[in-house]
Amino acid sequence: MRITVLGSSAGGGFPQWNCNCRNCAGLRAGTLRAKARTQSSIFVQPSDHADGVLFNASPDILDQIRSRPALQPGRAIRDTAIAGVVLMDGQIDHATGLFMLRERTSPLPLWCTDPVEEDLRQGNPVLRVLGHYCGVARQRIALDGPAFEVPGVADLKFRAMPLASKAAPYSPHREQSVPGDNIGMTITDRRSGRSAFYAPGLGSIDPAVFDAMAGADAVLVDGTFWTDDEMIALGLSTKTARDIGHLPQSGAGGMVEWLGRLPARTRKLLIHINNTNPILDEDSPQRAALAAAGIEVCEDGMTIDL
Repeated sequence: MRITVLGSSAGGGFPQWNCNCRNCAGLRAGTLRAKARTQSSIFVQPSDHADGVLFNASPDILDQIRSRPALQPGRAIRDTAIAGVVLMDGQIDHATGLFMLRERTSPLPLWCTDPVEEDLRQGNPVLRVLGHYCGVARQRIALDGPAFEVPGVADLKFRAMPLASKAAPYSPHREQSVPGDNIGMTITDRRSGRSAFYAPGLGSIDPAVFDAMAGADAVLVDGTFWTDDEMIALGLSTKTARDIGHLPQSGAGGMVEWLGRLPARTRKLLIHINNTNPILDEDSPQRAALAAAGIEVCEDGMTIDL
């Protein structure tokens, strides 16, 4: 199985278009050792050059496809290696890119939970709009149900579980989350038995989530904020990381502590990194702390072979 990180940033990308925090200003000025990033998405294939599954469709999807030739194999006058799309939530940075896939010659195969479908038909009616173009062949993701397959990618199986996080701001249950607003996904290669756990939005870790992480060969999990008060300290928000559904990396009960409990064999990666997070600075003490803990920071174009 090959996982390609198409985008590794949180919403807004890095640098964010209207932000002049230390990270964004430093990257633009060339005074910060860091890499630009697009909004988070991964592409999973059973092997190199095979069709695969797109997890989340960010607003940057067209640039991501142009940058990764594997997604455009050129076998016909209209072609794509995207056999289907799986949404982890209904957030703008994970669903707006569906608009950019409207030129398909057949309905877009899309897997999402019932709450996400509701939000994308009502609060942000992406799916209704696509009905005027290619259409959508929506498949229901069951929570804690049996594993499912995506046609054309038979060597991989996918199993979802509900996560504690937040629904999109336009969702009617933004402040009263329901199961299925956010999911984590275990992706397993049927041939080798090796697996990855993917959860770009993760507000807390309960025993079931930790068991899924511990059972995987690689985990790609929420790397949005370093501290719980990161946005408050910068004067950019009045809400903590946990308030908006993201477990910070540092501090007691933070992501670094949880990842440290995983088996030594587990490859540990952070994805969906906010532009304010000091781990983007490759010379920062926070980045050094992650390296010492054996935790990687995802960057666009990274490939993980399992």
